Amino acid sequence: MYQENDLEKIDIHAEPPIEEPARQYYFMAKCRKWVKGFEQRNGRLPKSCVLNFGCQMNARDSEKLRGILREMGYAEASEEQADFIIFNTCTVRENANTRVYGRLGQLKPQKKKNPHMMIGLCGCMMQEPEVVEKLKKSYRFVDIIFGTHNIFKFAELVATRLESDRTVIEDTDQIVEDLPNERKYTFKSGINIMFGCNNFCSYCIVPYVRGRERSRDPKAIVREIEKLVADGVSEVMLLGQNVNSYGKTLDTPMTFAQLLREIEKIEGLHRIRFMTSHPKDLSDELIEVMADSKKICKHLHLPVQSGSTNILTKMNRKYTKEQYLNLVEKIRRAVPDISLTTDIIVGFPGETEEDFEETLDVVRKVRYDSAFTFIYSKRTGTPAAVMEDQIPEDVIKNRFDRLLKEVQAIAAETCAVHEGTVKEALVEDICDHDSEMVTGRLSNNLLVHFRGGKELIGTYVDVELSECRGFYYIGAMR
Repeated sequence: MYQENDLEKIDIHAEPPIEEPARQYYFMAKCRKWVKGFEQRNGRLPKSCVLNFGCQMNARDSEKLRGILREMGYAEASEEQADFIIFNTCTVRENANTRVYGRLGQLKPQKKKNPHMMIGLCGCMMQEPEVVEKLKKSYRFVDIIFGTHNIFKFAELVATRLESDRTVIEDTDQIVEDLPNERKYTFKSGINIMFGCNNFCSYCIVPYVRGRERSRDPKAIVREIEKLVADGVSEVMLLGQNVNSYGKTLDTPMTFAQLLREIEKIEGLHRIRFMTSHPKDLSDELIEVMADSKKICKHLHLPVQSGSTNILTKMNRKYTKEQYLNLVEKIRRAVPDISLTTDIIVGFPGETEEDFEETLDVVRKVRYDSAFTFIYSKRTGTPAAVMEDQIPEDVIKNRFDRLLKEVQAIAAETCAVHEGTVKEALVEDICDHDSEMVTGRLSNNLLVHFRGGKELIGTYVDVELSECRGFYYIGAMR
């Protein structure tokens, strides 16, 4: 995108300042010079490792970090071999923070042995002021600290650290397009369509650490997907904390359904996925687009969190049990073969046995293809953490086990319905428990394992679903 000679001519202190992303490419070029010097002195390239914690949004951010590191000239390596380790952190649950502190403690002696080593921390955890203060006081060996809004400034932060002996801490709020990224898969990719969240569910820290909703320009999204398709991508996953509220912050408002229509026009794009959908914002327009689409996958992740209207109110979810069930009925009427998955929290403060039975009732009525089930844990900084009537651990454990048993039994029955049918699968990888088989993902997001070689990876094949194994299939290519 930018020629090396042109970057060298840039005056980084010019007024007005040079615009992004040119500024960041300038710093990538600057880091490349340092990398070349390192290679000459040590007879090898410096090595980096990005360790990802958390959701698909974090995974996408990690791809950008790897892309920028590649542009700087770093070689990728394992954590044990790396000269530069970056933790892309999650803070949804408090024990996630504890885990990161533990990993940092293990790295301290490793850094003492390696004079070249740098440690970077980014992600949601770094958006918490008290975390940053703790790192400054107790983990002074950390070199770079930056939050979710600052991924685009990564090259600049690295360059700054290489020129100084102090910890570099950054906090800003800006969306910058057209930065490098290193995709995990060549044939599919996540795409951020928005950042932040405005929902403030009472158990969730995300709005406080990722900020308020900001939607990306639709033309920039379409342009990014077009470039990915030209580079061999055939499936995209549109990412946002609540994709259904996309477009509300744009100068010219646009609905998520309208964005999907524009993306569907892209030639060469085979599949479109998205998550996560908040039930309160899922419109009739979106259901209609899903029903008419030839590219949107037959899978919808629709978190219910609880089946009790009483608990949903305490969670600040802004829908009732009845509204959720009516929405599911409407979706299933329009898209009969859709696969529905969900998130459920067990043991939220004040949850009675009757409330829990309401959740089981929703599970039995909706018949989810799968569900992510969570035991509620306090998250400091959220309203739920100070609510009265916290549920005893033994009661929560009992309810969780009952819920899991119900979810698994129904999911196995739902999965078995497709046994004997032929479905299209995108081959994603060699099967992890049989090297003579490959793993494909169906439009409904379920997996099928069947005989095949690595040459099939990234292609679409028709597979007969011979045997259901509960949450996946054994099949045969047709």
